[in-house]
Amino acid sequence: MSRRKKGLDISGWLVLDKPIGVTSTHAVSKARWIYQAKKAGHAGTLDPLASGVLPIAFGEATKTVPFVMDGQKTYRFEVLWGVETDSDDAEGQPIATSEHRPTREAILDVLPAFRGSVTQIPPKFSALKIGGERAYDLARDGEEVNLEPRIVEVERMELVDMPAPDRAVFETDCGKGTYVRAIARDMGRALGTRGHIVALRRTAVGGFTEDDAISLDELERFGQGAGREQDLANCLLPVETALDDIPALAVSRAEAARLLNGQPVLLRGRDAPMHRGPVSVTTDGALIALGEIDRGELHPRRIFHLDRP
Repeated sequence: MSRRKKGLDISGWLVLDKPIGVTSTHAVSKARWIYQAKKAGHAGTLDPLASGVLPIAFGEATKTVPFVMDGQKTYRFEVLWGVETDSDDAEGQPIATSEHRPTREAILDVLPAFRGSVTQIPPKFSALKIGGERAYDLARDGEEVNLEPRIVEVERMELVDMPAPDRAVFETDCGKGTYVRAIARDMGRALGTRGHIVALRRTAVGGFTEDDAISLDELERFGQGAGREQDLANCLLPVETALDDIPALAVSRAEAARLLNGQPVLLRGRDAPMHRGPVSVTTDGALIALGEIDRGELHPRRIFHLDRP
C-alpha cells in the first residue's frame, strides 16, 4: 500500500455490520478514516434504524459496486400491528391506527401476495428524487409527496416468529429497489389493520453475509492495536469477491496487454466462450478488467490497477 497525500491506495471489500443509529454515510466515513483510504464507497444504503451488512468498497473495488447493488438482499424485520406511521417505521409519526390484530393463519394467507413481482409505492421518507429534490426532504418540509408505484422482485417472504399478538417477525430475499418498510405498510393494510417496522436487519447483500461482517467497534479496536496494518488487512475481501455471480474469463498475457491498452481481443478456437455479456477477466490468476463479450470479441469496460504477477 503506497501512501499518498489524500490517503492510502487500498483496494478490497470490507463487510461492515452497521449498528443502529448510525447513517450509512457516517459508517463509510468512519471506516475510511480508520483505513486512511484514499477512496471508498458502499453498496446499498441502510436506514439509521436498521443494522446489518453494509459492504464497503475501497479503491479499485469501487468499480465493482454496481454488481453488488444489483444483487439480491436478505432482511429480517419485525412489524408492529395497529399503527401506521408517515415514514413506515418507528421514526415517523402515527397517521392511522387499528384495533385489529391478525392471526398467524391470516398472515400466512396474505404472504403469497408479497412474493414474486410485487407492486409497491416507496415510502415518502425515501431518497428517491422528485423534481430534483429528495423525497425525504420534501416530506420533512411538509410538502405533498407523490411517488409512482414500481414493480419489485421478492423471491422469498416468510413468517418466522410472532413474539406478541401485535408483533410479527419476517425474513425476505428481495431484489434491487425493494422497500421493506413499504412491505410492512402494505401487509398491514392487506390484513385489515395497520403496521410499521420496529426492527430491521440486513443479513446479506449479494455474496456478502453477516458471517463476513465485522462490527464498527471491533474495527476501531483493530485500528488502534499494535498489529494495526495486518489486522485491518485481514478484514478485507478481494476486489473480485463482488464478481462471483458473473462468468470469469482467463486470457494470455499478450491478450491482457491489449485489453489494458483499451483494445478488444478476438476470441477464437474451440475454447472460445459462447457467453455474451459481462465477464471478469483474469491473467495468471489476477483480476485485470471487467469486459463485455459481443459477437466473438472481448471489449474492456473497466480496467483494474491491482498488483499483478
